[in-house]
Amino acid sequence: MVEKFIKKYDGEFKKRALWEHLPKKMMYQTFCVIIDYLYENRRISIDAVGKIGWAYYPEKVKEWLKDKHLFRRNYD
Repeated sequence: MVEKFIKKYDGEFKKRALWEHLPKKMMYQTFCVIIDYLYENRRISIDAVGKIGWAYYPEKVKEWLKDKHLFRRNYD
């Protein structure tokens, strides 16, 4: 539920406001554990202002890995 909400409102809310706007209520401590987990696993990012945005896009990474011109060549 938290992941879907962050994806939908990417970069619009700070931590407290995000918790207050969740569709279902949950304990703030539980919410903080979820946010910490997502941040440590690089699923979300927090900007200088404190707004939370979704940062995990595996589909895009797969596309970028296919483009050889994005990578440096190793010259020995």
